[in-house]
Amino acid sequence: MSQNTNEHANVVSQAEWLAARKNLLRKEKEFTRLRDQLSRERRELPWEKVEKKYVFAGPGGKESLGDLFGDKSQLIVYHFMFGPEWKEGCPSCSFNMDHTDGALVHLAQRDVTFVAISRAALPQIQAFKKRMGWRFKWVSSNQNDFNRDYHVSFTKDEMAKGKVYYNYDMLEFPSEEAPGLSVFYKDPEGDIFHTYSTYARGTEIAVGTYSYLDLVPKGRDEDALAFTMLWVRHHDRYSDGYLADANKPYWPAIAPDSASDGREPRRP
Repeated sequence: MSQNTNEHANVVSQAEWLAARKNLLRKEKEFTRLRDQLSRERRELPWEKVEKKYVFAGPGGKESLGDLFGDKSQLIVYHFMFGPEWKEGCPSCSFNMDHTDGALVHLAQRDVTFVAISRAALPQIQAFKKRMGWRFKWVSSNQNDFNRDYHVSFTKDEMAKGKVYYNYDMLEFPSEEAPGLSVFYKDPEGDIFHTYSTYARGTEIAVGTYSYLDLVPKGRDEDALAFTMLWVRHHDRYSDGYLADANKPYWPAIAPDSASDGREPRRP
């Protein structure tokens, strides 16, 4: 979209603007009803019992998947792209997580616990979390198969074949780590069930910045970029555009070489 957006605007009288706005409002209301229906259908999905025993490295020591629920019966897991050999977490996952801390206290009132999980070692996670100033709980799956089982980490052999299983299909993906959200329920007997997972753009539901950008005339203003999220940086890196990982493991190989481009790809 042109930077001089008003050159392409359709400027009308107040009466014409109001008529157009009411017409759009009817569509917005229909979208809201459809979204509510989709949310109901999401909640009505069948569940699968989690039989495997996962042990994570957490701030207080080893924790099982059941431990991560705390005193709640519902658990939201954000699959944060942070590989064992990376120097910092993915910029776009960090962008997503910047919206999380404020929701924690409200989620707790509705019987929900939130935890981020990555394959990076716990010391890596803790150092990056401190740098970013986040409060949400974040544990390491470095010593278990959790990321593999929920299809957010891929082996070098899988990557070499050109396509990996991600977002319920075989497709090309630029990194050995991928983003996602998974939801679990724990019943009074302690049995755990996997109720939902979403990947790729499905994680945008938690990104309030995009919701705001979708309201303004330029929108997300990403159409002219090589990849839609190529502009995103860690919130403490916008001034210099610096990325700690020189090989940019969270970016596709065809991303621009210059870190100052300040961009990140749309997920498949």
